[in-house]
Amino acid sequence: MSFDIGRILHEMGAFALVIVGTLAIMALAAVSVFVERLIAFAVHARKTRALTRDVGPLLSQNNYAGLLERCEQNKGLPFAEVLRGGARAFMATHADTHVPAYEMVRREVARRVEAATADVRRGMSVLASVGSVAPFVGLLGTVVGIIDAFEGIAAEGSGGIGAVSAGIAEALVVTAFGLLIAIPSVLMFNALSTKVDGIVLALGQAASEFADHVEARAPRAAPRVELPSLAKEHRHNGAALVV
Repeated sequence: MSFDIGRILHEMGAFALVIVGTLAIMALAAVSVFVERLIAFAVHARKTRALTRDVGPLLSQNNYAGLLERCEQNKGLPFAEVLRGGARAFMATHADTHVPAYEMVRREVARRVEAATADVRRGMSVLASVGSVAPFVGLLGTVVGIIDAFEGIAAEGSGGIGAVSAGIAEALVVTAFGLLIAIPSVLMFNALSTKVDGIVLALGQAASEFADHVEARAPRAAPRVELPSLAKEHRHNGAALVV
């Protein structure tokens, strides 16, 4: 006997069709996220390579204003957002700040890396959910199909294979749909996770290198400031204690 998926779908009950429709929506969502992320990663890689070529000369000249302007032109790009935050933090640090400039930069780029990581992982939860939930959705359809098959046996009063074959076939088809959607979703999730891990690692390295660059050129501590009014009040053996 040939396997006619069209006939089985045509003979499905309302609940089974709802399950199949739900699985179809989940499959569409998973494929949409996968394609969108691939395109986004490709665009990010191209723009990042172009920005990297300009970052080196700007940093060698300590041209943080030019770096900030260049990063402003690439808003939304994770690499640009990290450098933009670091450059803004460095330029906003004043000489009388009690926290060293490089420490402010290191904190800011760390926050930017976390935010960029969340942006890069956008949509990954959809793939994870589809990969884990789709088999159970298919199993739900299987259970309902088997229940219908046994109800058919009870109605006919016989337990022949012909009485239950249609219901069992319908149930197994729904299970197969769930597995056919879950397996590719898991594979797509793993493929994107590998790319995301590489991007996050590169962002962390870029942030660390930028902070090291600032630390090598910025003062390690805020300059000491004499407070004459307090200095006059702290004298011991004729020597002033500068606060």
